[in-house]
Amino acid sequence: MTIVQWLLLPAFIHVGLIYLVAARMGGAKQRAVRAGLVKLGDVALDNTRWPEDVRKINNNYNNQFELPLLFYAILPLLLMLVKVDWLQVTLAWVFVASRILHSVIHMGSNIIMRRGGAFVIGFVAVGLMWAWFGLRLFVIG
Repeated sequence: MTIVQWLLLPAFIHVGLIYLVAARMGGAKQRAVRAGLVKLGDVALDNTRWPEDVRKINNNYNNQFELPLLFYAILPLLLMLVKVDWLQVTLAWVFVASRILHSVIHMGSNIIMRRGGAFVIGFVAVGLMWAWFGLRLFVIG
């Protein structure tokens, strides 16, 4: 595999995670409706009416479009400006691994300190991606 493929593979894995979380969310919502735990009219405009287990999955799904925005914004810049290196590849893998860990904790035990730790790892990883990119672009060359 090329270095570009190694950089983009974590993005493909993250997209797969998003689809897995979405499928789990859809299944949980269907089960809640079928079990009579909620009526569709009650949740049409108010997601807080879903049972707690459904809200955890729903919140995790929404989280996959917040911090990852910074990850997906840097990838095309790295490619277009030919700034892909092994540090960026490593940080991309750390970021996506942290998103997977965050999802497992969020949709499972939801222990805030553990979930927060996983978030911070990803937050730092993507921040370092941007910092290294900036150094390579404006200082190092």
